[in-house]
Amino acid sequence: MSEANEANMRNGADAGEDGGQMGAKPSVAAGLPNDGMSTPVEELRPDMNFNNPRCVMKIASERLSIVRYVFLVQIEDGIATAPQRASLEYADAVLIGWPEEDGEGVVDVDDEQFETVRRHMELMEEYIAKFTAFERAGDVDDMTDTLIRITEHVAEVRRLYQPDFPLPTFAEIRRVVQDEWDEDMGKIDPKDGSPTAEEIERERDDQDREAQQGERA
Repeated sequence: MSEANEANMRNGADAGEDGGQMGAKPSVAAGLPNDGMSTPVEELRPDMNFNNPRCVMKIASERLSIVRYVFLVQIEDGIATAPQRASLEYADAVLIGWPEEDGEGVVDVDDEQFETVRRHMELMEEYIAKFTAFERAGDVDDMTDTLIRITEHVAEVRRLYQPDFPLPTFAEIRRVVQDEWDEDMGKIDPKDGSPTAEEIERERDDQDREAQQGERA
């Protein structure tokens, strides 16, 4: 990955404090990639209206799209494992049909919801920084897990702005992809139907993640 992209992916979600009026929503420019220099972010992205909190949606989708592409490049030369396939398909499912700021079903959020959006963006950036480090180290397994985490936070942002859009959980996609993987590999009934310890642990992780997402919905 180029130094420019790496700088973008490690962009800090902490820009300066909001200087707006009391009760106004904080600036959303904090979630935007920058060049690490003094150029105002508004000049770097003149296509965005930072007075509109909905522009966070575009930032989130762009960030996830970059991470997804970097991950795809990492695994495209080999045969993707089931977890790798699932992480890509989860990102695709969250990004599919991403709406414009004034798109159908997009709603305004209140101050409390906007603070939740900001927190998801901050956590997304933290995971992107980890993803960048794993990519540099060539650690594809950790990149896979981190892509899932990044996608989860982007999904929460979309859920707040487009609450009626049906977003799948990773656990749902993971089960479908595993079935496809087993079929592709000729392992529809592996080991006479007896799951391994690794498979049991993986299923538990999927169930825990699905339960956590259900609580946030």
